[in-house]
Amino acid sequence: MTLVRADAQQLERCIAAGGVAVFPADTVYGLACDPQDAAAVERLYELKERPVDKPAAVLFFALDGALAALPELGQRTRGALRALLPGGLTVLLANPSGRFGLACAAQPATLGLRVPALAPGIAALRSVRRPLLQSSANRSGEPDARTLAEVDPALRAAADLVLDGGALPGTPSTVLDLRDYENAGDWSVLRDGAVARSTLAAALGGSSR
Repeated sequence: MTLVRADAQQLERCIAAGGVAVFPADTVYGLACDPQDAAAVERLYELKERPVDKPAAVLFFALDGALAALPELGQRTRGALRALLPGGLTVLLANPSGRFGLACAAQPATLGLRVPALAPGIAALRSVRRPLLQSSANRSGEPDARTLAEVDPALRAAADLVLDGGALPGTPSTVLDLRDYENAGDWSVLRDGAVARSTLAAALGGSSR
């Protein structure tokens, strides 16, 4: 399946209206909603059976949009993000301004950021300008979905919009901790995934914990 601009517009309208969508990213299928809409976030968590204190990531389809939304990020961190994103990473950032509190849940001082590198078949989603609260399209603890058919039928039925982007790579994002990178140059990998540690080391230098 190849997504087109009309699909991207549908996704924006769904999120703006407080809906929950199933969509393809660069790694696995995701669930998305407006990160500032408490009712939508609560519904997404209920669909996933996800504990309410567990954080989710905020996804931007364009890096410039992410950087504009986080003006407090230092130059060193911004340089790291420009070197690595878009890509199959969930980046943990210090969040002194408490932005996107609903996504941060019980960890308001930390923000998880995603900017996916979209394959040609789903590249139309780059036109989406709204940030999304994003989590994998599965019940908590169940396997990630590489294809739309692997998404739980009950999740698909409950979503307000379902976008089919075909088969995805299926490897979840690497979770990269940059919370101490600005001041100390330290970084660490909390979960191995789509982006190799060697790629991170080449881009970040400094020291990996």
